[in-house]
Amino acid sequence: MVRQKSKYVCQRCGIESLRWLGRCPECDSWNCFVEELEKSTKYKKTDKEMALRPEPLFQVQSLAIERLNMGMSELNRVLGGGLVPGTVVLIAGDPGIGKSTLLLQAAAYVASREEKVLYISGEESAQQIKLRAARMGLGENKVLVWAETDMDVIAEEIKSSKPTLVIIDSIQTVHTTELGPAPGSIGQIREGTARLIAIAKEFHIPVIIVGHVTKDGNIAGPRVLEHMVDTVLYFEGERHYQYRILRAIKNRFGSTFELGVFEMKNEGLEEILNPSVAFLAERPFFTPGSVVAACMEGSRPLLVEIQALVTKSSFGQPRRMTTGIEFNRANLILAVLEKRVGLNIAGQDVYLNIAGGIKVQEPALDLAIAIAVSSSLRNQPCPVGLAVMGEIGLTGEIRGVSHLQKRLQEAKKLGFSHCLVPYGIKHEKVKDIQVLEVKTLSEALEATMG
Repeated sequence: MVRQKSKYVCQRCGIESLRWLGRCPECDSWNCFVEELEKSTKYKKTDKEMALRPEPLFQVQSLAIERLNMGMSELNRVLGGGLVPGTVVLIAGDPGIGKSTLLLQAAAYVASREEKVLYISGEESAQQIKLRAARMGLGENKVLVWAETDMDVIAEEIKSSKPTLVIIDSIQTVHTTELGPAPGSIGQIREGTARLIAIAKEFHIPVIIVGHVTKDGNIAGPRVLEHMVDTVLYFEGERHYQYRILRAIKNRFGSTFELGVFEMKNEGLEEILNPSVAFLAERPFFTPGSVVAACMEGSRPLLVEIQALVTKSSFGQPRRMTTGIEFNRANLILAVLEKRVGLNIAGQDVYLNIAGGIKVQEPALDLAIAIAVSSSLRNQPCPVGLAVMGEIGLTGEIRGVSHLQKRLQEAKKLGFSHCLVPYGIKHEKVKDIQVLEVKTLSEALEATMG
C-alpha cells in the first residue's frame, strides 16, 4: 500500500509546510494550517500541443473576436464591450450585495437569445433560485439551473453540453474528491479554478466565477487565483445605499479600473446610465462644506459631491473620519492645509464623505477635499456652478490631471459654469465653461473663498 503524500497549507496566505504549525511564520495567523493531499497526476501533452513551435509575433494569425452581449450596457462596459469566448471572469463582493442577482439577470438575457446558459449553484437549491427569479420577473427564462458542488461532475457536464455561458456560484462551494480538505480550502479553490480555466480555453466557453471576500475586503483564497483568471471584478456598495458599483481590477480584454453603476430595486438591479446625475441629485446649494469634484473612473468622467464637516473637538485628540475617501490621503491634505495655508485644523474634528456611497481613490479629488474643508471651517459656501479638479503636492502646488477635456465636457453637460483646474494643461475651449487655472493651493482657496 502506497501512502499518498500530504502537505499543510495556511488558509490565510497560502504558505506550505511539510508539518503542521500552530502559528503561520508568514502572516502570524494561529491554527490556520490544513492538511492537503498532494496530487500526483502527470500532464501529457496532446498531439496538437506537441506540434506547436515558437514563431515570430508578426506571423501569428489574428483572430476575430465576437464578444457575448450580456444585456446590460454597464456590465458590457466593465467587461470591455462584452464577454470574450474562452475568458474566465472572477466577480467578488460582500454577502448580499447583489452578485447572484446581477448574474441571474445577465444569464436570463443571454438565454432569451436562444443561447444555452448553465447556472451552477452550490449555495442555493434550484427552488430557491426559482423564487428569486420569480421576484425579479424572470421566472419564465430558459436558464439551465443546477445545484451541484462536485467539480468532476460539473466538468463532465460542461464538456458534454457545451453551453454558451457557464456561471459558478460560488467557487468556495465546489470541491474535488481527489483532494482531502473540505470545500473552501486553498487547495480546493485553486484546483477547481484551474479545471474551469482549462475547460474554458479548450472549448472557448466563457465562465463566470463568483468568489467570497474576507472581512478585510479581499477575495477569499490564494492570491494566485486573481492571477489565474482573465478578469477580476469587484461588486461594491453600502448596504444602506441603493447604488452598487461594479469595478474592474484586472481585465486582459479591456481597460482596467472601468466602472459600472447600478441601483438595487425590488425587481433586481437597474442600470444607471448617467451616474453623475444620480450622485448629484440631492446636492444642497449655498451650503458650506459641499464641493463638486470631477474625477475619472476608467474611461468615464464622473462628478461627485465632496462633503466636509469641521467642528471644534471636545476631546484631547481630534477625530478624523472618512467615507469613500482614503484615510491617509485625507490626513495628508489636512497637513498641507495647516502647514502651507495656515488653517488652524489641529484642534478640530474633521469628517469627510463622498455622497452616494461611492469610493474614489483618484488624486484629482485632493483639491475638492481641501476646498470643502476650508469652506466648512470658515462657514462659507462655495460659488454656485463650480466644479473642481486637481492633485495637491506636499509643497502646496496643484498638479495636473489626465483627461481634462472629458472632465470639462461632463461638467458642461450637467450645467456647471466654472471649473477650477491646474495651471498649464492644454485643452480645447468648452462653450459656456469658464476655466480658472491655479498653481498653488493658496490661489485656489483665494479664487473660491475670496
